[in-house]
Formats: sequence, C-alpha cells, structure tokens
Amino acid sequence: MIKGYVNKILPFSSVDGPGNRTVIFLQGCNFDCLYCHNPETINYCINCGICVYECPHNALSIINNKVIWNEKYCKNCDLCIKICPNSSSPKVKLMTVDEVMDFIRKIKPFISGITISGGECTLQYNFVNEIFKKTKAMGLTTFLDSNGYIPLNNLGLLVENMDMAMIDLKSFDRDEHLKLTGRDNQTVIENVKYLAKINKLYEVRTVIVPGILDNYYNVDNISKLIASLNPNIRYKIIKYRPIGVREGVRSSVPDDELMEKLFNIALKNGCKNIILI
Repeated sequence: MIKGYVNKILPFSSVDGPGNRTVIFLQGCNFDCLYCHNPETINYCINCGICVYECPHNALSIINNKVIWNEKYCKNCDLCIKICPNSSSPKVKLMTVDEVMDFIRKIKPFISGITISGGECTLQYNFVNEIFKKTKAMGLTTFLDSNGYIPLNNLGLLVENMDMAMIDLKSFDRDEHLKLTGRDNQTVIENVKYLAKINKLYEVRTVIVPGILDNYYNVDNISKLIASLNPNIRYKIIKYRPIGVREGVRSSVPDDELMEKLFNIALKNGCKNIILI
C-alpha cells in the first residue's frame, strides 16, 4: 500500500492551475530557498517536542517518543510551525492513496482537477503517480507544481499521467540559483525544455526579490527561453511578499514600476501570456 507524507490539502483553489482545483501539498523539499514562503514543508519532524510544550490548545503530545497531533483540539494558530527549529510541522499526515482519493471524491462535483505541490512533490514519485492515475480515471485533470530539480524525463509514468506541469525557475544564473536554493539550475532548465517539447508545460514562474536576485537578468533570459520554446506558455512574474517567509530575509516588496518594466521586457522578448502577481 503506497503512502505519502501530506502537509495539507486545500479543497479549493483558483490560483494553482486552471479552474477550481484541489491542491495537495506534500512534505519534504530538496531546495532550501532563502525566501521560502512555506519553510514548514522542507523537512520532516524530528520529534524534538518543543512544539508540544508551547501549544496553547493541548493539541500536541508525545507518545512513544513521537509528536502526535490531535486535529480535534487544534485551532490552527500555527504556533507550532512558527517555533519549529527544523523547518517542519507536527501536523503532517502519512496518508494512503485511497485516503487522498476519498477526499477528492467528496468534492469532485465542484472541481476541475487536482494540483500536487510541496515541498517538492516529485520526491514522492510513486505516491504522486498513483494519485494522478486514479484522478484521471475520474475525469479530472492532473497538474504538477514542481521546482524542477528531479529529471522528469526519467519519471515516465508520472509524466504520462500528468496533464500539465508548473515549474519555478527561480534564477537563470547558475551561481545565483545555487546561492538561493542550495542547488544549481541545470536540471530545472532541462525540465522546462523537455516539458515544452512534449506540450506539458503550463506555466513558468519567477519570484522578483529586490536586493537578492538580479531580477532584470533573470526575466530577460527566462522570457527569451520561454518564447523560443513556445511563446504561449504562461510566464508568471511574482512579487516577493514577506508573508510566511523565514526571518532574516532582507528584501522589500517590488514596486509596480519595477514589475511593469519586467513585464515589458518579457513582452518584448516574445512572450504572449504574461501574468503579474
């Protein structure tokens, strides 16, 4: 029985692919981004117990040296996430594929498909593949939201059961990408090319972070790459926002003038579907 570590399931979303979608966020990531907006999805709980003693609602306990979350008492204040020293969450669930599918079936009439995100969802390849396969059999679409570090051309069955992918291309410069995430960007760029070639690349996204990234260089080169592959692939240029990010990130929110300049660069380079967020 295939199981996966699930951080949370969002029943309805209009920003994670086309239509109204259920989004399944998996636990664990192979990037360690400086400005990560979901740092609690990076690592697995080490059962240190710090959150247990700080929880104001007695929703956490230690049983057999493991932190146990009682959803009944939880008020979702997320204090446990804020104080976790390990970029994790005690609320992660180990779920079977059938348990996830039961959740999807209950809301099937109200959604057009599912998106599996993270963390980095391709780290749990077999779990994702089985969910995609069963979801497609229900007549729903399947989207993958990935950082692009795992070579997708090696994951044949998953790609076959996936309708479309959304890839974060955080920096076009290798050294900058390495500094930002702890990994280089070679495989990410190769995945973008591969997915475009097989017509399964829905969207490329770049976060604009003043003072940390060379935003003009990145948007210029990424938009040229997209336009050369398929100018109709959506390019989403996203403002950095200090909501939910780690402490110590020294950056401001990009102003509208900067975003408009970046939009015009991508437009000039041939991209036809540009979204500013």
